[in-house]
Amino acid sequence: MELHPHLAVAAAEAARIARGAGTAAPDAPTPCTDMNLGALLNHWILYSAFGLEKRARREPLPEELLNRDFAADPDWAETYAAQLDRAVAAWAEPAAWEGDVEVGPGMTFPPAAIVGLIVKELTVHGWDVAAATGQTVELPEDTAKLVLTVVEEHAEVYRQYDGFADPVEIPADASTFERALALSGRDPQWRAASAG
Repeated sequence: MELHPHLAVAAAEAARIARGAGTAAPDAPTPCTDMNLGALLNHWILYSAFGLEKRARREPLPEELLNRDFAADPDWAETYAAQLDRAVAAWAEPAAWEGDVEVGPGMTFPPAAIVGLIVKELTVHGWDVAAATGQTVELPEDTAKLVLTVVEEHAEVYRQYDGFADPVEIPADASTFERALALSGRDPQWRAASAG
């Protein structure tokens, strides 16, 4: 459960970014070139909030959630923040950290690996949303180091499935989180034209 504080920090920052992006146009461009803002938000909300709670409870994602357009709800940011609170609370239960988590037929991961990947999802896609809406991401250094470690561990697998682009070159003095972004194929300097 030592990852739980990082999860809480990442979720709080994601909720802050969501609230700051609440009125942005759903067709706005994002650093994820295959997704506009609406598509990115739906992916982010589904897996980093609803999926996070379902993983803690060892429950599948209902079909209704898989097909929901979360970003079409005018109050999506508050709904997302409330769902993040429920998900973080679910992972505060000791039982959530017992046994493995099934992520597909015959495929399981330890709970710590799942939480690490969701912290990455919250922060890296959180940066995508922030960059697309003229915001920044603020993380404590220890959480940024966790994100970098998770990206380093999983980057090549993500690239095999087109989840990450090729690494981006960055200055030697780049921050820890910028290094994680660059390794995930993101340019930390990316800004939408409308976001400045």
